[in-house]
Amino acid sequence: MVITARALNRSTLARQLLLGRESLDVADGVRRVVALQAQQPASPYVALWNRLSGFDPADLDTAVAGLQAVKATLMRITLHLVHAEDYRAFREAVEPTLRGSRLGDSRFTASGLTAADADAVVPDLLKYADGPRTTAEVRDWLAERLGVPIEPVTWRMLRQYAPLWHAPVGGPWSFDNQQSYLAAATRPVLADPDAAAGGLQTLIRRYLEGFGPASVADMAQFALVQKARVRAAVQALDTDLEQLEGADGTVLYDVPGAPRPAEDTPAPPRLMAMWDSILLAYADRSRVIPPEYRKQVTRINGDVLPTLLVDGYVAGVWRPVEGGIEASAFHPLPEEVWQGLAAEAESLTGLLADRDPRAYGRYDHWWRKGMPAAETRLLPGG
Repeated sequence: MVITARALNRSTLARQLLLGRESLDVADGVRRVVALQAQQPASPYVALWNRLSGFDPADLDTAVAGLQAVKATLMRITLHLVHAEDYRAFREAVEPTLRGSRLGDSRFTASGLTAADADAVVPDLLKYADGPRTTAEVRDWLAERLGVPIEPVTWRMLRQYAPLWHAPVGGPWSFDNQQSYLAAATRPVLADPDAAAGGLQTLIRRYLEGFGPASVADMAQFALVQKARVRAAVQALDTDLEQLEGADGTVLYDVPGAPRPAEDTPAPPRLMAMWDSILLAYADRSRVIPPEYRKQVTRINGDVLPTLLVDGYVAGVWRPVEGGIEASAFHPLPEEVWQGLAAEAESLTGLLADRDPRAYGRYDHWWRKGMPAAETRLLPGG
């Protein structure tokens, strides 16, 4: 079966709850979309606002405080918010990547520590972090335990490898720059090829449920794992997956019964979060981002700006400003689309008002450097 590029776009939107907000509680919403990019504290809130009807940010506060939704270093060696029940398999899936990239990094080994040292200290670290521990507390503990000074970069490599969750610290978005850490309640098996293989099979199934159909390259990009590992996992799943063909002949895989809407299914406008997962989940990002706009959206240092989604595709960027949302379209938009974006902006500014009206304000420098746009409008807040 051949599936068109536009039908792939609609499949992504359906599975990511972007064809229409759905009535789900926060924990179920997090699980449905698989993983939310969380290196910017406001983004999981904006992401769920885009996807859930009647979203109340206090519900996400509660899920995070109750450790139903947990924040940790996972896919692509970056911070994600995932359902606690998904954490163990996801962490085992990316174990080889995290182990090689963190414990093998010259910034870690320059301290004189080795992977064997990390293996020896992690179990005791997890016992020490049975309750929230600040960065200062953990670095002091490690220095005493290991007998060497723990520089910030050494600690960063180790904490990104160790199965630690970020402990909520309050503030407008549950997390802020004053980070605390907590041992994962569901402990992954580390440095075990069988556990890693089983975890990757689980992650691939969950990824396809939330982002499929997708190619081996897409799956490898999403998780940042070797393509050979993905191919082996796909082969092991075998009859559990369906095989399709993309318009360019690429082999795609999917889970049976997953939604694949018609390519002419209407897609409402959305104001997507910074680093929203749909912008990063594929090797071929043209599924959502037109190639001519990719550099405007994904900046040279890796920042992925908040975007306008129009007819299912990135059409511009936005930022909160005094008085509402400043929306910059990369190409002319019909007036009815602007009206739809204005309605979204009114709702979004209401969400931000009680939390942080200038969320993402630290990234304004990208606008000061010049943002190519066919039209920019201030969409008034509610």
